[in-house]
Amino acid sequence: MPDLMNRRRFLAASIAATAALPSATSFASTQTQILIDSHVHVWKHDPTFPFAEGAHVPPEDASAEMLLELMKANGVARTVLIQVIDYRWDNSYLASVLKRYPLYFKGVCRVNPEDPVAPDHLSELTEQGFDGVRISPSAAADGDWIRGPLMHPLWRRCAQLKVPMTVLTPVTRLPDLVSLIEQNPELTVVIDHMADSPLDEPKKLELLLALARYPRVFVKISHMWSLSKQAYPYADAAEQVKRLYDRFGAERLMWGTDWPISLKQLSYARAVALFRDHLDFMSAADHEQVLYKTVQQVWPFGL
Repeated sequence: MPDLMNRRRFLAASIAATAALPSATSFASTQTQILIDSHVHVWKHDPTFPFAEGAHVPPEDASAEMLLELMKANGVARTVLIQVIDYRWDNSYLASVLKRYPLYFKGVCRVNPEDPVAPDHLSELTEQGFDGVRISPSAAADGDWIRGPLMHPLWRRCAQLKVPMTVLTPVTRLPDLVSLIEQNPELTVVIDHMADSPLDEPKKLELLLALARYPRVFVKISHMWSLSKQAYPYADAAEQVKRLYDRFGAERLMWGTDWPISLKQLSYARAVALFRDHLDFMSAADHEQVLYKTVQQVWPFGL
């Protein structure tokens, strides 16, 4: 993860520089194109915020301060932060980031979906400043809890709190969401990373395209790089994005870098440029919608 290793050398300088960041208004207005990243993770090796037992955390930090430096360098005005799995259900580090930098970040927490009191945990976390929750049912039997009785109260609580339900799951799991979506028609649901629908099995994307009939379902068009079999800018993955665009429309698509996980394939700068410079099948107005307007329907930043 070369970007992180390079950043390590001047983390202290990054923290100091953050104090001089422009105001919320000037950060956005100085850019020729407003950009809001819908999907980033942050963590920091700090005994105050211990990682979960058994977590395999990279030795380098991916702190909020490092991210703010990257945002400044690449014209990204705001970012939605997703609780990284290495902290499991302890959202303390991300909560501290949201408290320190409320102008720049919105946060999505994690709660244990197999815990009967998960809805109450979600309520507590929204009081701490979180704007949504993420669940991650796998395709295997250990993800069958998505069909279980504990899901209904958690989704219902999301609807009551008016915070989005964000779902990371393989495309083959999407049919299990249908009854939950239909029982909560006012709930905003966000499908992460195009449900990682494989490009070499294009029929599987129909499982995601079918959710377009629900007007509150949104899709992140991230992970083009990990799905693609081609070189940057991933023309084969762009074809899949276009299929989603044709069905969902720009109003329900949003981009995301998935930094620092994406560093295995490309730098933060190239991830930003991928969506900023290469979605040329969209009209200018629709491109603008995807780059910052859609995300604000889900996570209002006021830009």
